[in-house]
Formats: sequence, structure tokens, C-alpha cells
Amino acid sequence: MSGKACRSCAPRVGIAYRPADKTVIRLGYGLTNDPYSLARALRANHPVLLTLNFTAPNSLVAAGTLKNGLPTVTAPSLGNGVIDIAPNIAVSSALPEFERGYVQSWNLTVEREMFSGFTGQIGYIGTRQIRMLGYHDLNTGRIGGGNASRPFNQKFGRTVRTAAYGPIGNSIYDSFQTSLQKRFSSGYQMQASYTWSKSLGIANTANSDGDPNIKIPEYYHLNYGLAPIHTPHNFQLTSIIELPFGQGKRWANGGGTASALLGGWQINNIVSLIAGQYFTVNASGTSLNAPDNTERADYAKEGKPTIIGGAGPNQSFFDPFFFKPLPLTDVRFGTSSFDSVQGPGTVNMDFGIFRNFRISERLQLQFRAEAFNLTNTPHFANPPNAGRNVSNMILNPDNSIRSLGGYTVINATKGTGREGVDERLFRFGVRLSF
Repeated sequence: MSGKACRSCAPRVGIAYRPADKTVIRLGYGLTNDPYSLARALRANHPVLLTLNFTAPNSLVAAGTLKNGLPTVTAPSLGNGVIDIAPNIAVSSALPEFERGYVQSWNLTVEREMFSGFTGQIGYIGTRQIRMLGYHDLNTGRIGGGNASRPFNQKFGRTVRTAAYGPIGNSIYDSFQTSLQKRFSSGYQMQASYTWSKSLGIANTANSDGDPNIKIPEYYHLNYGLAPIHTPHNFQLTSIIELPFGQGKRWANGGGTASALLGGWQINNIVSLIAGQYFTVNASGTSLNAPDNTERADYAKEGKPTIIGGAGPNQSFFDPFFFKPLPLTDVRFGTSSFDSVQGPGTVNMDFGIFRNFRISERLQLQFRAEAFNLTNTPHFANPPNAGRNVSNMILNPDNSIRSLGGYTVINATKGTGREGVDERLFRFGVRLSF
């Protein structure tokens, strides 16, 4: 389907077929116009927000000193209705011929009723994002050229970001998904699901609102690869279990003390096993000397980097010698790919115990005790920016490590636990129903 046709239509179609009483096959396709709002990309544009930049000649020279104080910000004149943009004011706008992209999605699943009330499902789900949106920096520096190579610096003396918002490329998502579930019966409910997936796209644009890492048009293809949101494996298990004690249950159902103490209990849990997301190893951009572009490290070894698994001060998460800085005489991009190292995965279990008390025919009191991250397993984040830059590592003359300088080091957790608290958290509550 052509891009022009996508401007005026967004078809969706679904088919369900039952070849047997216990089997259903489902097939679906949908096309959606890119919902990303231009108001978000341009809401803080000049002159609503004055983004004042002072650019140094290169990475070895300061742009200014604190001794001279903060630069004066001059408000733009609105007298004649034409707003001039100063050479050191960054600005964004839409491309002159803006063409909105679209997203195609399709799926094929097979669901079957199995033994003892269990239902299984297996399927393929895929999406294609065509002409995903992002920023084109029209004033980026060229390799080895420094600020002098910026196109608008040569024409107008501009040395700051001058970006146009519009399509920057395509993204791909393919996944194999399977699940096994049992609806609540006989006192318990369970669902297990597993997803294998692969996501490809433009580096640093996971949310369709970023700048590609490499902005020079002739090297733009180097941005394409694994997306930073790529999560190859995701397993989830949830269950609700009513303990078989008390009235109407298998044991201690005759009333009395045992029934009063043991009846009405319910156990819930959620188990998550999620593979880590990928990140990029960078290097110093001094020799590259291409302002606003991200320098990549060189590969020093073949294959994939060894994950050592360390976390904390001076502990390497991955092999520090798998990458190396570029020689100062090499004016080029590094040989490594963006998002080439997989970060720490997540193992988590949330657990809860509920107890129901029947006060009267209409009133019921429920006591809840919940533990988030029951096993108190740390969920480490990817290394920060300093931990991803191979140029921070200092070697001795014999090539042994004198200082990691933060390189390969993890110093934080993801903070993705319940209420943003990563460590084990207990919570108690009471609920009155009537």
C-alpha cells in the first residue's frame, strides 16, 4: 500500500475460524496513521523557549568560564512580526514537505482448549513502522571538520543545532508469543506466557521523538540496527490459589476452630523473568571531530562481549577489553554497532496473602499482606553514560587496567519495582466490602 493511500484510510480486518470444537484460528491486520503529535515535538520551540548554546571549537577547549558569569539571554523582538533567530539559539521546525508515516500490524494465532480446563495459545505478531518520526539536524558537523564544517555556520555563522522534524526511517518488530492459562475453578487460576521478539530501528529513537546518533546524511545507514527497546525474552507467570480449608472446601469444612483459623485464605503471586535491554559502547569523539554526532568504539575481539556480571564500584559488568578506543590519528566512526551489549535482566516475584472474614450476610472484611520483590533480588540498570565510554578506561604500559574510570561499571538499579521502589517492600491493608 502506498504512502499516499495511507493518508486517507486506516483499514482493519480480522478473521476467526473454528476448524474443530476446541480449536480457534485467528488472523488480523491493521493499519494506523502515526499518532505522534507534532505539538509535542514543537511545543517548546523558539521563541517560546530560548535554547542558548555556546559551542567550543573542539572537545579539548572550553566554551567559556564561570568567571565571566552566565551569558545574557536577549528576548527576541516581535515588532515587525518576523522573528530573527540568533546564531547561538537552537531551533526546531517541521520539514517543508512533511509526510506522516504509518504503522502496519498483523497477527496469526491458534488457540486450543486442552486438559483440565487449560487453554493454550501460540502465535506470531509483527509490526512495521513506516517513516517513523524524528529530528534531522541540518547543521551537524562533518567528519574531521569541527564547527567550521557545519553547513549553516559556513552560510550564516550558526554553530548550534538547527533541526527539522519529519520521517527518519523505518522500524521492525517480530515476535513469537505463547501462553497457557486456566480460568478460576477448583480454587485456583493460572496464566503463563512467553514472548520471543526482535526489534530493529534507528538508534536513539525508541519513542519516535529523538535524534539519530549519527546525523551526517552519507553515514545515516549506520544508525540502523537493534532498537534500544529490544527485549528478546519475556516470561510471566501469575496465579491465584484459594487454600482448600474451611466451609465448602476439601478439608476442615465442618466448622469449629480449624475451619475458623484455616478457612478463607488466598495466595497470589506474579513471577517475571525478562531479558536485559541493549546499550551502546561509545568512545571519545576527539579524533572524529564531528559535532553533535556519537562516536562508537572499535571492536577489539570477534563474537559477542563476555558478560562478567559484576555490579558496584570497580566491578565490570562486561569484558572491558572487548572494545577499544579509536587511535587519535583515525578520523572515522568506530567499527562497533549501536546497541551491541545486552544489559542485566530482571528476575522478580511479587507475593500476596489475603484472608476474608465474613462479618454478616452483607459485610465482608479482607486482610491483605503483600510483598513486592519477595526474594529481594536486585534489578540492576544498564551502565550509565560513563560506564559505556571505553575512553574512560586507563591502562598501564603492559595493557593491564590502571583505572576503569567508571567504564563497564553498573552503579544503579532500574527502579522499576512497585511504587518505584526496587528493593523488597511489604504492604498491609484492610478492605471492607458491603
